[in-house]
Amino acid sequence: MAMEWIVRSEGRRQGNADGGCRLLGLDADLPVRRAWSRLEAHARLPTQGYAFARALSRTLLARSRCAVLVAPGVGGGSALLPLCRDRGYFARWRGMGPQEVFEPADVLCAGGKGTRLLAEALAGQSRALRIDRMPADSPLLPALRRSFRGKGWVSVRPATPTPTISLDPRWQDPEGCFNARRRSDFRRAARKAEEFGRVDIEVCSPGPDIFDALFEEAIAVEARSWKTQAGTAIALDRAKEAFFRDFFGAASRDGTLRIAFLRIDGRAVAMQMALECLGRYWLFKIGYDEAYGKCSPGTLLMLHTLGWAARRGLQSYELLGHVEPWIAELWTRESRECVRLRTYPFGIRGAASLAADGVAWALARAGRTDAD
Repeated sequence: MAMEWIVRSEGRRQGNADGGCRLLGLDADLPVRRAWSRLEAHARLPTQGYAFARALSRTLLARSRCAVLVAPGVGGGSALLPLCRDRGYFARWRGMGPQEVFEPADVLCAGGKGTRLLAEALAGQSRALRIDRMPADSPLLPALRRSFRGKGWVSVRPATPTPTISLDPRWQDPEGCFNARRRSDFRRAARKAEEFGRVDIEVCSPGPDIFDALFEEAIAVEARSWKTQAGTAIALDRAKEAFFRDFFGAASRDGTLRIAFLRIDGRAVAMQMALECLGRYWLFKIGYDEAYGKCSPGTLLMLHTLGWAARRGLQSYELLGHVEPWIAELWTRESRECVRLRTYPFGIRGAASLAADGVAWALARAGRTDAD
């Protein structure tokens, strides 16, 4: 679904009072797309790329109003922030990604001036903003605090961090980075895998010609895991499958997609779908066939890709998603802090959003108290 143009400011300020920032449709303006491409050199997350926002707008957000707030600058823009919202007078703007696929979102900028202009534009319009997960060191946070003085409230609270493993030459032999008990566990799992049959591990960099086949194979592996029973497998959600097909398909065209398999007698029994970009290995999706669970194929595959990423000289292995118990117990306690951002401009829309969040917070606290 092509996004519509949104060429007027939504709120109190009009004309150049917002510093020249524009709110534009994702697919409508070629110069904006060129500016986005140029700004991606300053990205810190793969979710800041145009391909990520475009894929969301065409799939999981196809019924939402999607736009990008652009600050002026050389080459078409100095900073931008992709946004979406439901329709309706009281609907607030949201960052694209945290609610739909639980991935962090952030401003994409080439310097402080563009971020400041975006913050001033957000403070000068009447809709509230929520970003459920963003890096705690985002340059947008201090800029918003300054811009909202006398114009509204800004709330920043802790959110779920993203797990990470800092890589160095030691990780080229990843087993050596664990204690004797863990090394024994890895060797035992490898022996059990060999009892099933011949074990092969591959990390593919598929181009568009073979992408669909490998993507289908990967989501079929995930469908044979516990995720199907939990209702979280990609294959169970057409819109989510369409999103990842679009997003990973774009990555296959630009050479950043990595699909890894552990195979036993040629059958894929564990998979990863990741991106290699920004000097890091970004792990988006994992899955394994429960019929082979006794040999921990997902663990063996992750151990292999850790060593693979280290040998390529990458800075870190980013697990994204939640800090789950199995990650902290086995792989890493290191994480990147994230926060939850809310802005409430003075006015009826901001007040309505503040009231709604207050009720939700009170109900959640009451639920925790009852559970205790």
